[in-house]
Amino acid sequence: MLVQNYLPALIFLCVSTIVGLALLAIGFTVGRGRKDSEKLSSYECGFEPFENARMKFDVRYYLVAILFIIFDLEIAFLFPWAVALDTIGVFGLLAMGVFLLVLVVGFIYEWKKGALEWD
Repeated sequence: MLVQNYLPALIFLCVSTIVGLALLAIGFTVGRGRKDSEKLSSYECGFEPFENARMKFDVRYYLVAILFIIFDLEIAFLFPWAVALDTIGVFGLLAMGVFLLVLVVGFIYEWKKGALEWD
């Protein structure tokens, strides 16, 4: 009985593994493996690279990126919440209020730290 429940998942895993390995094998056998200096060079919008590709970024860039991800996730959580608001009731409203409060506090913290200013 237990095997019958997991048999479709096992078949899916086996078939996907076989297909993945077959595609890799076809790529290695059919593809030409010649790599010249032009193919191995880094590509930057059609221009020669100006500096080292491994240069350090400013920390503010990462802070803005994290802020974008946080608010993007907030929107992703708000849509299903708004659709199901009738069924989840007051508890759902309070839970989303706490969630939004935490995000607003984080936004104010980043704003006060000056992470959103690009001097």
